[in-house]
Amino acid sequence: MRLVIISGRSGSGKTSALHLLEDEGFTCIDNLPADLLPALIAHIQSANKQSEQKIAVGIDARNFHSDLSKVPDIIRSLTHPGTSGDVVYLDTSREVLLKRFSETRRKHPLSDDNIGLNEAIAKEKQILAPIANSASFTIDTTRMSIHELRGTIKRLVVGESSSGTAIMFTSFGFKYGVPVDADFVFDVRCLPNPYWSPELRSKSGLEEEVINFLARQKEVQEMEEDLYHFIHKWAPQFEQSNRSYLTIAIGCTGGMHRSVYLCERLSQQMKQHYGNVQVRHRQLEQIPGQ
Repeated sequence: MRLVIISGRSGSGKTSALHLLEDEGFTCIDNLPADLLPALIAHIQSANKQSEQKIAVGIDARNFHSDLSKVPDIIRSLTHPGTSGDVVYLDTSREVLLKRFSETRRKHPLSDDNIGLNEAIAKEKQILAPIANSASFTIDTTRMSIHELRGTIKRLVVGESSSGTAIMFTSFGFKYGVPVDADFVFDVRCLPNPYWSPELRSKSGLEEEVINFLARQKEVQEMEEDLYHFIHKWAPQFEQSNRSYLTIAIGCTGGMHRSVYLCERLSQQMKQHYGNVQVRHRQLEQIPGQ
């Protein structure tokens, strides 16, 4: 049995995530009281011993009367052969949540005549802290479209290798914020910047002209070697500790050139050692036509 818990703040995209998993063959249950999770798992395991089951369960702040701190222990207690579990936590900035609820005019599940939207958002974060702190991975949906979120869920959850650690390289621009789901963050803004070459400014680190420019820079080569040796040395330690995901974020100023180039280079090298190595270029995904 494969069990995936989808959690996160209201308005962060949990419903879209569950819909995607449903399309991919998961049996989805939304707003399950956390206290009923053990009984659900036991029932599925006893009733479907001969078939592989894929279950996705939505657990969120509407469970505030349940003890959400028990959820991580319940996941860790899955000891039956062929059974695995992950917790996916969707997070979004307070400013974006305020905007989304204002635009849709939907009522926040924790708001009432005495609790306003701003207070409800803060209370929800506190309620969900036990799940957020123990999530297999966190997805920051602040700047994601629905299509980007669905693609990320499909890439990380549905396309996950059945064995070993999945390594995700994410390029980003510091001026747009650091990814909240990163296990390691590396700052490469000290490297020569193609942005200052007019003929390279509008191109990305995926294009030949930028690749050739960066490949010629001694500092870039040294940074690439140092990052590779660090990741290659420590990734096995994460794998041995049963980590399903290792997210490595590499940032430059705008997330267009240096970080993109290094993520591509490092991912190519790590693919020689790991079967599930993925790349995401956060800023490029937000450019039409990329």
